[in-house]
Amino acid sequence: MRIVIGEDSALFREGLARLLADAGHEIVGLAPDAPTLITVVAQTSPDLAVIDIRMPPDQTDDGARAARRLRMLHPDLAIVLLSQHIETRHSVELVATGAFGYLLKDRVLAVDQFLDALDRVAAGGSALDPEVVARLLGRQRDDDRLAPLTPREREVLALMAEGCTNVGIGRRLFLTERTVETHVGSILAKLGLLTNDEQHRRVLAVLAYLGEH
Repeated sequence: MRIVIGEDSALFREGLARLLADAGHEIVGLAPDAPTLITVVAQTSPDLAVIDIRMPPDQTDDGARAARRLRMLHPDLAIVLLSQHIETRHSVELVATGAFGYLLKDRVLAVDQFLDALDRVAAGGSALDPEVVARLLGRQRDDDRLAPLTPREREVLALMAEGCTNVGIGRRLFLTERTVETHVGSILAKLGLLTNDEQHRRVLAVLAYLGEH
């Protein structure tokens, strides 16, 4: 996989590049700030961009805003945002486009899980940190679309939001794949998601879970 890294900390940037190179990936560009990141992606056409949310020049959410810009310019680019702290302003919009992940930097230390998340995003899936999902779920909503769901269905939907497949959900909840499929079908039906595109239905369900639609 060809990867660009956008990260202002030289130490973290070089360490992440070494980790990914050791895992067999090709690092085609490194960027210390958001404007450089956009330029480097245009020059190298990577498969995946790993981007720190807080980057120069403003050191606020420049990385997240650059990610939104990159998604507009390069719709097929897979994007993983990294953050030291949970910031959810831009994440839900990007979830809706697919091939997106949002992980806390601490997760990088769990190398196998981190690499698996990158592979999942590069394949068009999603990977949301459990803490990010919990924060988004915690928002108060007057109109709770999830009210019809059973507690087990909410557990299944939470894992869908993290990017887990039906097999992965079954392992986490000690359920058979067929049981998970039944729960997923029930969730989609209760949320009124009747499109024939299974992947799109899952994304819409996650968006409902995150309280944006």
